[in-house]
Amino acid sequence: MGIKTALPHYELGFYALVLTCTLVYSLNGIFEASRDNMNRKSFRENVKTGWYYFGRKMDAADFEWDEWFTTFRNYIIFALSGHVIFAKIFSLLIPQRRSWVYMLYGILTVLAIMGTNYLMLILSHCLLLYTVSLVKNKWVVFTAGLCSLATFKIDPFNSWQSGFIPGSFSLQDILFYGGAGFSILRCMSFALETCERKEGFYSPIDLLKYNFYLPFFFFGPIMTFDQFYQQVNSRSLTRKENEMWNIRVQALVHVLVILLVDVFFHFLYILSMPSDLKFVKKLSDWSLAGLAYSNLVYDWVKAAVMFGVINTISRLDHLDPPQPPKCITMLYVFAETHFDRGINDWLCKYVYDFLGEGHNNIKKELVATVSTFLVTTLWLGPCDIVYIWSICNCFGLNFELWVQKFFELPLFAKLEASLPESMSRRIRGIFGAANFWAIILYNILALNSLEFAILVAKRILITGFPMSTLSIWFVTYCGVQLIKERERVLTIDAERSEKQKAA
Repeated sequence: MGIKTALPHYELGFYALVLTCTLVYSLNGIFEASRDNMNRKSFRENVKTGWYYFGRKMDAADFEWDEWFTTFRNYIIFALSGHVIFAKIFSLLIPQRRSWVYMLYGILTVLAIMGTNYLMLILSHCLLLYTVSLVKNKWVVFTAGLCSLATFKIDPFNSWQSGFIPGSFSLQDILFYGGAGFSILRCMSFALETCERKEGFYSPIDLLKYNFYLPFFFFGPIMTFDQFYQQVNSRSLTRKENEMWNIRVQALVHVLVILLVDVFFHFLYILSMPSDLKFVKKLSDWSLAGLAYSNLVYDWVKAAVMFGVINTISRLDHLDPPQPPKCITMLYVFAETHFDRGINDWLCKYVYDFLGEGHNNIKKELVATVSTFLVTTLWLGPCDIVYIWSICNCFGLNFELWVQKFFELPLFAKLEASLPESMSRRIRGIFGAANFWAIILYNILALNSLEFAILVAKRILITGFPMSTLSIWFVTYCGVQLIKERERVLTIDAERSEKQKAA
């Protein structure tokens, strides 16, 4: 079935109506539960005084979001504004040396925030992996890099290294492990690209310029070294048509989204609810399904805002960073599921695509996915919940390929070919709807808890069968068909643009 297969407009309109009414009904149930239970004992720790204008308490269960935009808001603005100002000044004065300015400002900022010991620790790992890169052997680089990463993820090594960092403030652990983890991945990218270089080596200064670019240092996203090196050393600093206008619009959108999320948290306590299973059990099946879906959407919004702000700054520096993750509402296949496009690109380039070799052979695909999720497990920090998350998502990714290969057998291929293309799209949409909920269930166990994920699965698949199961499946099917329609329109627009450029 071609991706350009269309469905009748009245059918798509019906799907949109069903989906909209269901979302309103589900969110209304969550709103009423939030309003009636804002003073519940189990919510008191996370539901705090909100904006005066609303006269309601606010869900502050997400520690990172709360700290970013309250306690550390001014520090973040000050550090990033300083980077933008210095970068702009020296890009105008000595554009060929701007990468040196990025490096020096990044090193000094890391030194000011985290101290001398932390900076020396990061530099020691950079030196180690630079030395390993001189061997020009990918397997040696991988071994050394993953061992280095493990020292920040596995006890007692991580506790020993964190003991070198004196003092304590709210985000210290997040900054410590974020900066260290991303530094190791950047060093591995540098070393692997050195292995690809046919003649000579990159200099240690190139590694420091790459690693200490401040907007990417603590929270990413990851740009592979080959892309960063090419872009940061480009002498052409001209901008595309309307690029500055688009950057301003992006910045404004991110500010509005931050404000909307805060407003949203005054009325829907989606982060506090999953922690109280006794309370969650009282919700209707529709409200529970909406709660699970809302938590996944929020995590995407959080990632999109964080990476979007960083990307806006890096675009001012004439870089083309990895885009924010694809919206979770637009996903129904495991192959496109990720919350950090930079790490996804890194894993695909150096692990998944390297071992998968085209992703058509089931055995090679199994080796590639298992290896990818082993690295991902180490990156996230080995623990029981991460093991379960990795196994579920690894199975989902492989199962998609197995099902695809199964239905490519002559018998099923002929059967599908005999059907109208619109009917084939509808049948695929049914399977896509089931996959959509598998993605939600496999990921909320890591975002919330295993107990919450099991409760949602039982209510939708067992307790709610058949009414809730089939009705939620149908509503999800409506959403998948709308996603497919959007993909169809984007594909047609992309082909039309390519034809115009060729002409």
